[in-house]
Amino acid sequence: MPDTRVPVTVLTGYLGSGKTTLLNHILTANHGKRIAVIENEFGDVGVDDALVQQRYETSEDIFEMNNGCICCTVRGDLIRILSKLFKRRDRLDAVVIETTGLADPGPVAQTFFMDESIKEHARLDAIVTLVDAKHIEQHLDEEKPEGAENEAVEQVAFADRILLNKTDLVSEEDLLRVEKRLKSINSQAPVQRCTKAEVSPDWVLDIGAFDLKRVIEMDPEFLNTEGEHEHDNSVSSTSAKFEGFLNVKKLNMWISDIIQEMGANLFRYKGVLSVAGMDEKFVFQGVGMLFSGGFINAKWGPNETRENRFVFIGKDLDKEGLLKGFKECQCSEQLRFKIGDKVRARVGKDMAEADGYCPGVVIKTWDQGNAYRIQLQDSKKTNVWGPIDENDFVKAA
Repeated sequence: MPDTRVPVTVLTGYLGSGKTTLLNHILTANHGKRIAVIENEFGDVGVDDALVQQRYETSEDIFEMNNGCICCTVRGDLIRILSKLFKRRDRLDAVVIETTGLADPGPVAQTFFMDESIKEHARLDAIVTLVDAKHIEQHLDEEKPEGAENEAVEQVAFADRILLNKTDLVSEEDLLRVEKRLKSINSQAPVQRCTKAEVSPDWVLDIGAFDLKRVIEMDPEFLNTEGEHEHDNSVSSTSAKFEGFLNVKKLNMWISDIIQEMGANLFRYKGVLSVAGMDEKFVFQGVGMLFSGGFINAKWGPNETRENRFVFIGKDLDKEGLLKGFKECQCSEQLRFKIGDKVRARVGKDMAEADGYCPGVVIKTWDQGNAYRIQLQDSKKTNVWGPIDENDFVKAA
């Protein structure tokens, strides 16, 4: 008799491995499936919900759980949300649970065997683990305090399938070494290489890969919900949300500074920003020293509150310093100068006068996130940007 329960995929992987990117691929692929998504974020302020592109007409298809690890404090929320999903009359083809990068998938999987109401409606289909090919070895080798588990190791060990992501960032020799390491932890799970988490949904959804017998052989205490479960307390998050605008050029300079100062301890950072002078939303994300950011194909709605959200996750974070630096990137859309005003713009030595500035005229405001575009009063009428509305960059003539 066929099992008609809804298949549930647990999407796990260490911070920055590409889980949200994979989720976007699944939701935007042309598979015709109706999928509910449950997200868990490590921090008070949610960011992933803004990074996930919804295909559906109702926002009820994406649920979010903040301020707790899904394998600890929010398991009750997980059961509540799943119960709510299964009480709805419309048929679901699949549920995807995206865990925080600091979650041990074991306790998440337990939920589907220990709670009778969930067992009736859902079956754990697979634990799919994403692995960042460039950073996984350092996470696997990280020494944890006594009694604390290494989440990266647990995520690989529990995997039914492993996606070796970001393969374009390392050499073939590195990939072979990483694959060997993964196989030494979990010899049963197939490993598929990918870049930007691009993989067929058929390799992830409704694959019937979870094997309770294998898991119990690996972890005889798997079904013991009273077992100890401890995280590394030196790893924490700091996050913020506030309305208004940011100057993206100031943000880029600040991010560059903190990467140099604390990049080794920054496991993951991401944010969705309201950039002054731009209708499009700006998304930034990074892992360690690797940072990327840009405008996405999504605009702020006419009645949508423009706000900025960020989260940093790492070891021994200077939380006050991060919050202070982020808020210092705030700005107003109101500028000191208007089009046609004569100003002095800071320029390179080959163009500058003795004070480091060159006279010019403002010809555009808020140009690609820059406060001003300025036409210099030189023979070539050179155009330069005044990225930030401060005297260090642009001052009155």
